[in-house]
Amino acid sequence: MTKSSSNKNNAKVVLELKNITKSYNTGGTVFTALNNVSLKIYEGEFVSITGPSGSGKSTLMHIIGLLDNPTSGEVLLGDRDVSKLKETQLAQIRNVTLGFVFQQFNLLPKTSAIENVLLPLLYSDVPKKFRNQMATDLLVKVGLENKMSNTPAQLSGGQQQRVAIARALINNPKIVLADEPTGNLDSKSGADVMKFLHKLNEEEGRTIVFVTHDMDLAKEANRMIIIKDGQINNHA
Repeated sequence: MTKSSSNKNNAKVVLELKNITKSYNTGGTVFTALNNVSLKIYEGEFVSITGPSGSGKSTLMHIIGLLDNPTSGEVLLGDRDVSKLKETQLAQIRNVTLGFVFQQFNLLPKTSAIENVLLPLLYSDVPKKFRNQMATDLLVKVGLENKMSNTPAQLSGGQQQRVAIARALINNPKIVLADEPTGNLDSKSGADVMKFLHKLNEEEGRTIVFVTHDMDLAKEANRMIIIKDGQINNHA
């Protein structure tokens, strides 16, 4: 379901899933969360993944985000199959290629906004003298230039999510993944967060993939992937 046409013929595939199945063995019973799912994410796309509770959308996001390995199938990041890599290798790839925004924000509670944004750089090759400036620039970008020293408890939910977005961008990722990014926010804060994600996509060409149970929110994307019973029900 496409709102506006994107020229996929000329676009680069940044991530591809090929025949992905994910099963869990719980107490002798096998539950298949994803069943033979294939899809492509193109550079510069703004994609939503939606479906009812228990449909497999969170599992799909975990596979896309390299947070979980499939039972079978291939995950291609660029031209590289990363589906069978060890966790240490996956962690390195996640840190430089993917930026994550979570429903629960996942900020360190006793740490300032700028220190939270700096966290992904702890194990990076970025010289320390540049790190603070990078984090400062991102907090200015998300409109929190006056909140850099505040801890999460001193910020509203919308402000915490903007700190989380700045943190997701600090390593200049190819793909930003957002899991229910407005789920814990009031309607105005949620709209502000979505507006900023749209801005990242439209002005910087960032590839954005977000999961939501909210069909109206899902329709804001340029492409909507609907998943039901572990299979892609409809995608354009």
